[in-house]
Amino acid sequence: MIILGLDPSLSCTGWGLIRSEGSRITHIANGQIKTDAKAPMADRLHHIHDAVCAVIGANSPDRAACEEVFVNKNPQSTLKLAQARGVVLAGCGAAGLTVNEHSARLVKKAAVGTGAADKAQVQAMLKVLLPGADIAGADAADALAVAIADAHLSKRF
Repeated sequence: MIILGLDPSLSCTGWGLIRSEGSRITHIANGQIKTDAKAPMADRLHHIHDAVCAVIGANSPDRAACEEVFVNKNPQSTLKLAQARGVVLAGCGAAGLTVNEHSARLVKKAAVGTGAADKAQVQAMLKVLLPGADIAGADAADALAVAIADAHLSKRF
């Protein structure tokens, strides 16, 4: 099973692909979709959508997993995150992918063992779980953690 993990953001959406075979997880690819902060909102969202569709088209994942929206102290930031998440989900929907959604806390718990893990702990665990993987950055690492969490969590059901 190939799982596409997604960490949506208006400035830099992370994506990561893993193969899950029983209890074995292997890295396929990962990357980040960056947008120009000076570009109009519609252009930024279109860019994210097209890039997610391109990743799906090039890799044919079996399903996707996405981090749920968390509420920021700044309502504008939450709204921008929700818009980016919407176009990511629309790209998955257009490709006919099922999307499992997981809270950030659940992703950290599944990937690291504690829901209170910080970004450095997540990245350190990814080096153990995906040895030799060249990870494009923090957002790609978060997306890989979402995919790994989805692989682990799906075995419960």
